[in-house]
Amino acid sequence: MAEVRAEMVANVWKVVATEGDQVEDGDTLVILESMKMEIPVIAEDTGALVKLNVAEGDVIQEGDLIATIS
Repeated sequence: MAEVRAEMVANVWKVVATEGDQVEDGDTLVILESMKMEIPVIAEDTGALVKLNVAEGDVIQEGDLIATIS
């Protein structure tokens, strides 16, 4: 299992993927907004998106778990 974690404090602007989706390495999972910049969070592995731990509008901290890919 691979964990995708936040690299910065940000707002979850848009959720692109949903639980159960098959994702490829490099696919966008969510888009974060920080200091008026949009930052895509990408899958680092290929597999099934088992758990998505964020929702649009959430504020996340550096190191927070965003998603789990199996």
